[in-house]
Amino acid sequence: MRLRGHEGNSERLVNRTVERYGVWLRSTVVCLCGALGLVWADAADVSWTLSLLAPAVLACGVRLWSLRRPLPFALLWTLDAAVVLLMGLSQPVLGGEGANAMVEVTVGISVIAFQFEWAMRPVAGAALALLGAVACVLGDLLSSPAHDPDVAPLVRLVVQVGLSRAAYLIVRARARAADRSAAVRAALRREADVAAARRATERAYLATLHDTASATLLMVSQGDSRDWSWLPPRARQDLEALSAMPGFETGSVDLAALLDCVPTGEGKAGVRLTTHIEGPLAIPSGPGLAIFNGVREAVTNVAHHAGVREAELGAWREGNDVVVELSDRGRGFDPESVPARRRGISGSIIGRMRAVGGTASITSRPGTGTRVRWRWHDRDQAPQAGRGVRATGAPCPPRPQAQHTAAIRFIRGQLLYGSQLVALLICLVWQFAISLRRLLAHQDVYHPAWAQTAAFVCLAAVAVTGGAYLLRGRRIPPWVRGWSLGAVLAVSAVGAYTLPPGQSTGPADWAFGVVGWHALFLLADLRVRVFAAFLGAHIGINATAVVWSGAPTAAESAVLGIATIGSCGLQLSVGFLMTHLRHGTAPAAGSAAAREEELRTRERIQEHLQSDHKERYRALTATTVPLLVGLGHGVLSPYDEEVRLRCGVEGARMRRLFAEGDAVLDPLLNELRACVEVAEHQGVTVSLAVRGRPGEVPVQVRRELIDPVAVTLGRTRTAARVTVVWTPQNVRVSVVGVDCADDRTAGEAAPSHDRPMDANVSVVRTRRGESMWAEASWSRSASSGVDLP
Repeated sequence: MRLRGHEGNSERLVNRTVERYGVWLRSTVVCLCGALGLVWADAADVSWTLSLLAPAVLACGVRLWSLRRPLPFALLWTLDAAVVLLMGLSQPVLGGEGANAMVEVTVGISVIAFQFEWAMRPVAGAALALLGAVACVLGDLLSSPAHDPDVAPLVRLVVQVGLSRAAYLIVRARARAADRSAAVRAALRREADVAAARRATERAYLATLHDTASATLLMVSQGDSRDWSWLPPRARQDLEALSAMPGFETGSVDLAALLDCVPTGEGKAGVRLTTHIEGPLAIPSGPGLAIFNGVREAVTNVAHHAGVREAELGAWREGNDVVVELSDRGRGFDPESVPARRRGISGSIIGRMRAVGGTASITSRPGTGTRVRWRWHDRDQAPQAGRGVRATGAPCPPRPQAQHTAAIRFIRGQLLYGSQLVALLICLVWQFAISLRRLLAHQDVYHPAWAQTAAFVCLAAVAVTGGAYLLRGRRIPPWVRGWSLGAVLAVSAVGAYTLPPGQSTGPADWAFGVVGWHALFLLADLRVRVFAAFLGAHIGINATAVVWSGAPTAAESAVLGIATIGSCGLQLSVGFLMTHLRHGTAPAAGSAAAREEELRTRERIQEHLQSDHKERYRALTATTVPLLVGLGHGVLSPYDEEVRLRCGVEGARMRRLFAEGDAVLDPLLNELRACVEVAEHQGVTVSLAVRGRPGEVPVQVRRELIDPVAVTLGRTRTAARVTVVWTPQNVRVSVVGVDCADDRTAGEAAPSHDRPMDANVSVVRTRRGESMWAEASWSRSASSGVDLP
């Protein structure tokens, strides 16, 4: 897509392709026509012909060199102007009909090629075309001063220049359309990829938060340890884990070495691991760390829930798979009965592996122990370039091959459509602007004339039929294409065999130069060799007709060869160009666009992840970070009841945050239950009542409504009652805590995040003796767009 004057990939590659095409086309025609000119030239004129061809060939060589090593614009334009002037003014020197034909073809092809060589500088191309026309007219006047100049070649020259420029503009327009569409789709995919990466990184962060700060603070709040010597180093490790950005691990790790470092706890809370690790196990660091963190969480679960202090850890390779297994002979459990709000399995173990493209499974039954298995498939021990995987660097979802192929197919379709439009335009313009005049002017020459007229009508019908399918956006059916090609070949035969001897490729032969364009239009979506076969048949038909009327001399054969190069050679070169645009330019443009899109996606993902990480960490700095800092450096004591209460409040807030992403019908109630569970684990009896029919509440409002409840539940020692009331205009969440500790700090009274509170949320707190009552209500405004039942 062109943005602020910049070219898209398709347009840029199309410009480069047509420039190379123009240079090679002109150079080839100059060399071929020059060689044929030497064939018909008299012995006395060979030196003159060589003296004219040598500078032209040398200039073409310099122009070809400039494709690799760019040269100054003024030098290239001067060389092109010199070549076209030299060829146009050479008619008086060379003389003869063959010279005129050679000059006409050479200059004609040159001015066509200039429109592609100088496509990005249309004024320069137009100036060269004008210079070529002037040179031809002057050369014609100097070679035949007694005759009026023939305007027919000049008209053909103007038509050729106009068609060449129009052809480039049409193809460029389709390339721009492809770039615009590709840019729009790339932007949509980029936003989806960024959103997916942010969600995945959020899940990874929540899993880390669950395994570190949340677990530590909840253990402190429950006061279930008399030996707190492990707490300071763990709190410091939690701070390091929270400050690190998840998802940006790079390189590879030895999983065997990592598993040897799995913490097993200390003292009575420790787990004795029996390991069977077949190392080394080199894998990307993302999956390696995901497995390591999952094993660490699973070992913690053994210590807290299995009822045993022994477990077995194994790791090995199965083909391209890396498998890690942790098993114990503890009390076991039913994995299906674990609530979705519990994050140890769903987030820290299964969710982590799913984020890096692996799997984790839990096998357990009550009384039979538990087996946890991690599996990661090493898809390619030398990862493919361009297939960004979250495990090996900045997270970037992989681009499916089918999606890349579809992009190339779309660009190819646009360029094909533009090429077919160009071929159709040339067919119609050439047939009705050039061929029709020739047909009408030579009616007395044809034998019979009605056959030539019928052939002209048949050719026009082919163009109209094919154009009708093209303009309606439909492919030409195979049977229509077959009949049309047969009709075009029949026109070629009629045009060749109803001409008098010596008129082939001459002014009366209107069909020879136009038949190929119709075939190119019909065969544009096929490989160029099919079109080349058709041109071979077309040339063979005409050559047979020429020989049938009498074997031509060498000079006549040279003239016929030059005319064939000027028409069929040009058509074949355009066929090569169309094929290259579809099978060379389109894949290159698609690959370049994919690389740019991946780079932009990585940049956007990194930008958003850094911003998200800063926001998350800033949200923790008000309460969680000070607690961990104090516990890590011994400033706060876990024996202090106030410290344990603060840890309980923060643990409840984190559990609510974990529940925020659950896909449930009533998110508000789900998040409240997460806070209630934390209070119940601390020995508080909590009753929960809901009145009314639940409705939709924005996530920010849910945070404001639940935070006072989390604070009150975290400071309640014995019993609490939570009530949710839904009405058509508002929702109220209240809590009554019996034997609720006094607030010694202001931190718990405020929400855990520093975003502005919703203007429609009000919070009321009342203390009566040892009891605390808190209520948060949200009134739906008319402009909120959220309906409550």
